[in-house]
Amino acid sequence: GEGRNAIYAAKKGLQVLAFDTSKEGKNKALALAKNEQVKIKYEVGELDSLNLAKNSFDAIALIYAHFPVKVRPQLHQQLSELLKPNGYLILEGFSKNHLAYRTKNQNVGGPDKLELLFSKTDILNDFKTLEVIEIAETEIQLNEGIFHNGLGSVIRFIGKKHA
Repeated sequence: GEGRNAIYAAKKGLQVLAFDTSKEGKNKALALAKNEQVKIKYEVGELDSLNLAKNSFDAIALIYAHFPVKVRPQLHQQLSELLKPNGYLILEGFSKNHLAYRTKNQNVGGPDKLELLFSKTDILNDFKTLEVIEIAETEIQLNEGIFHNGLGSVIRFIGKKHA
């Protein structure tokens, strides 16, 4: 996306590689990084085209990364394989229950198609090779610009790759 989470991680002293399919997102992220006086590496492209090595990341964060259901399990598996042994995968995304929140308040944002949203079962199936550290569905108050404001429902997951 636009790099807010990547910049946050870089400000905490982490080496960050972010990617998205949007060149505009990259430009916004790099401008934000410059403004915040941190460095990030940012790639544009599909996961398959990035030539990332398996077992090379200490942590991967998927924050509101909603993929179509026909490719989501495969992408999630590929991301799991990029983790080093004992590496962590952190996910936060809108739950299937979020559609009810969108009906009440369009400004809360998030996908408007059920198949793009998560259930705990979806996440556990997609990341079955990871040890579950935490999985929860929770209601949160979003306040992230004009398109993500209001009460919403999210799934939060932390998984750890076995040594």
